[in-house]
This record gives sequence, structure tokens and C-alpha cells, in this order.
Amino acid sequence: MRIESIFIFVFSLLSLSVFAQNQAEEKKQDSIKWKYTPNFTVGVDVLNIGTGFFGDRQLIQGFVSSRINKKVHAIVEVGYDKNIYEKNGYDAKADGLFAKIGGFYMLSMDPENDLNGFYAGAKLAGSFYNQQYFAIPIKGSGSEGVSIAFDPSKQSSYWLEVALGARVQVFDTNFFIDVNAQPRYLVYTTKQEEIEPMIIPGFGKSSGSFNMGFSWSIAYKF
Repeated sequence: MRIESIFIFVFSLLSLSVFAQNQAEEKKQDSIKWKYTPNFTVGVDVLNIGTGFFGDRQLIQGFVSSRINKKVHAIVEVGYDKNIYEKNGYDAKADGLFAKIGGFYMLSMDPENDLNGFYAGAKLAGSFYNQQYFAIPIKGSGSEGVSIAFDPSKQSSYWLEVALGARVQVFDTNFFIDVNAQPRYLVYTTKQEEIEPMIIPGFGKSSGSFNMGFSWSIAYKF
């Protein structure tokens, strides 16, 4: 009986030792698995650059993203936007810089290449721009066809942006195609003479708080 008890005691000690060692190995593997190593993917939106040759809007934008872990990526976007607004008696132009910062999460990934897949994310964005109204219609009795103009001014706007898209590697190269849709909600904007901006660089043309953007980018992973 004593030998059996000793055997059980020794076996229990060995089991605890093995279990503790396995736990330590798992923690070590997890720490290695989630360790961040510097990596960057740089992309340029070729869709909007291309459409600029055929329209009034001149939009140049690019991004830098970094993979934080297997599914989470951080991203920063910067760009320049110039456009005009001519509708319902309004005649305005705006141009300036904008920036966005946020991240996205890989919803699904290719089993053979975890850099390919669909993602969703969110960004905070801000635009700092020059604005000029050449004509703003005046409402009121007997004022049909009458408009007023304002001097150029500097304005700023801020919005939240959701990103829904996909990233696909081009063959066995370091190049990727990145396509996404960007629903946007305007959070705050400065105003000239209490007039809601009709055009905001980076946000787009909109007389309301909601807008939608698209991008088709070529990216390179360093």
C-alpha cells in the first residue's frame, strides 16, 4: 500500500511538472507568435488618379499600413484633393490636404496566403483646406436668380470612416491589389457665414453628413 501511494505521489509530481512545462512552452510560443516585427505596405490609389484626367476632381492619395499581428493591421492615409461644386445655383471650389488614421481586421484569409483576404476597419479623418464661394443663391421673395459671393477662406472638417475591402497578392511578387469602399459620416466642420460646406477635400461632394468613397490601389510590401 505504501509503495502504491509513493508511486501515485511520484506520478502526480511528474504530471504537474509536465503540465507546467507545457504551459510554459505554450506561453513561449504565444509570445513568439504575437511578437511584432517592423513591416510596411505602401499603396497608391490609381483609380482616383485615373478618373482625374476625365473629370473636375483631382485626387491623389496613398496609404502606409503595418501588420500588428496575424489579423490586425494599422493604417495611415494622406492625400490632396481639389474639386468644384456647381449645382442648384451654387458655384464653389475647394482644395487641400487630408489625413486618416485607424486600422482594419482580416475577416477571412486565404489558407495558402494569409496576406490575401477580406477585411473591415475604421478610421478617424481630418481635412484642412481652402474654400471659395463664387455664387450662393439667396432665398426669399423677389430674389430669384440672385446670388452672393464670399472671399476665400480656410476651413477644416473631421469625419469617421469605415473601410470594407479586400487585398490580393499579385502572383508571387511583393505587389498587392487593394480595393475598398468607404462609408463616411461627417462629425464636425467649420463654416463660413454659417453655410454648410458643399465640398470637402477627402470627404467629397455632399450637402449632408453621409457620403461614400471608393479606392483601387496598387501596394508594395517591404
